[in-house]
Amino acid sequence: MTPETLINEVTIEYNLKQFLLVLAVSLSVATLPQIFSWLSKIPYTLLLVIVGLGLACLDVRLAALSPELILLIFLPPLLFEAAWNLEWSKLKRDLVPIALYAILGVVISVVGTAFVLHQIVGISLAIALLVGASLSATDPVSVIALFRELGVEKRLAVLVEGESLFNDGIAVVAFGFLVEFSLGTDELGIPILIGRFLTFVGIGVGVGSLIGFGISYLTQKFDLPLVEQSLTLVSAYGTYIMVEELGGSGAIGVVTVGLIFGNFGSRIGMQPSTRLAVTQFWEFVAFFVNSIVFLLIGDAMSLADLQANLGAIAITIMAMFVTRAIAIFGLGWLSNLLAKSDISLPDRTVIWWGGLRGSVSIALALNLPDVLADRSQIIAIVFGAVLFTLLVQGLTTKMLLEKLGLLNDRASHQQYREAIAQRVALNRVLNYLSEVSGDGKIELEFANSLVSRIQEKLDLLQAEIDRMLDSSPELRDLTIDKLEGDLRAIEADTYAEFARSGQLKELPVSVLQEVFKYRNEEIVS
Repeated sequence: MTPETLINEVTIEYNLKQFLLVLAVSLSVATLPQIFSWLSKIPYTLLLVIVGLGLACLDVRLAALSPELILLIFLPPLLFEAAWNLEWSKLKRDLVPIALYAILGVVISVVGTAFVLHQIVGISLAIALLVGASLSATDPVSVIALFRELGVEKRLAVLVEGESLFNDGIAVVAFGFLVEFSLGTDELGIPILIGRFLTFVGIGVGVGSLIGFGISYLTQKFDLPLVEQSLTLVSAYGTYIMVEELGGSGAIGVVTVGLIFGNFGSRIGMQPSTRLAVTQFWEFVAFFVNSIVFLLIGDAMSLADLQANLGAIAITIMAMFVTRAIAIFGLGWLSNLLAKSDISLPDRTVIWWGGLRGSVSIALALNLPDVLADRSQIIAIVFGAVLFTLLVQGLTTKMLLEKLGLLNDRASHQQYREAIAQRVALNRVLNYLSEVSGDGKIELEFANSLVSRIQEKLDLLQAEIDRMLDSSPELRDLTIDKLEGDLRAIEADTYAEFARSGQLKELPVSVLQEVFKYRNEEIVS
């Protein structure tokens, strides 16, 4: 065995041990709320950051958090899973405010934060711009995980998720350009920046669309659940790598593929059981990756560097709050004026406060070239700001939602869903009793007695459902949303069945899309 082979085997064994150690700690943290009930009030992802920070205080380093690890291994599956579950019909409704937040919001954040740091802290403009670019990306990993745990209203979740998914591509292209500017290898010019931005995003959307639609039509030809599930995984990573190699935004490419698969490919090429299996698979992947990345974020903090830059970190945090407030409230008002978006002040308040930073910001900071003299200071400032948003904003977001009356009563929602399920079950039982009593399989008197008692329970259950609807009218939307999803799935599955049998060459336009369009317009008005 050659020395090189021996070194490679030792490296692989070491990395595997480190990975298993991180995973063991992460899963142990997941069980803590079951042991200590008071911990259940802390979202799981933030609990991981706190544990990681505790390990950092003890100088226990689980693994090195390299930017390649976050951007290449962690980011694609998290973006794909979020895009897969994002409904295009709801995203399309709010494209104007999402585009404003993701594009102009990033510009405001970068320029505003850089101006404050340059004027007050005295950091050079080039370095201040890099800090602003690193912190302009509201991390989709952090936001999506947090809001799902808190169970916010659907439209608000779409706004936050949509901004998070799309603005990191803009932040990345701005960061790459500013790195070259800080090194003196490029000039700062608006036309150049716009051209690069359009190229960066265009390549991502173009390649992502080709792969997304191509594989969507391919899966129409066969029904192999495990193959189709594997194709989604390969597409997520393959798209990211391919787009990055072509000089585009891998993140935008993965989001594009995820949106196409989730809203188109899964409807025309997957059986309902396959679609459910793929959704559950990606839920597992998201949980798995989140468990690792948030723990490593806390564990990677350098307390000495944070302490040495406390003043700059505090000013950066204030600048972030002010610039984000200008972007969210100002652009939200503009969107309401231009597109009649009807984003309420409480909604904008939550979007502003919920703009957490996380793995993307840290990965960008760590990607700085070693030749930059102020590299360590930039990393310390970014880490400090990220830590503040995760712990302070993250731990108080639920309180803000409750104060503004935007947090759904998940207990009543669950109670309502259980009552609906029980009603369906009892109606099915009555139908079955009607069949078997008609066949003479059981005595008619006994069957009638059972029917009477079950009907009595059913009447009480219906009265309880009516009471819940009277006290919480918004519960009716849960049933309507479920019905809309089921009917859309039936329509798409029917068209796909005809296409697979060769009776249709192209899928017809959705009829239900127009039907539910009027309902959504009524809700908006």
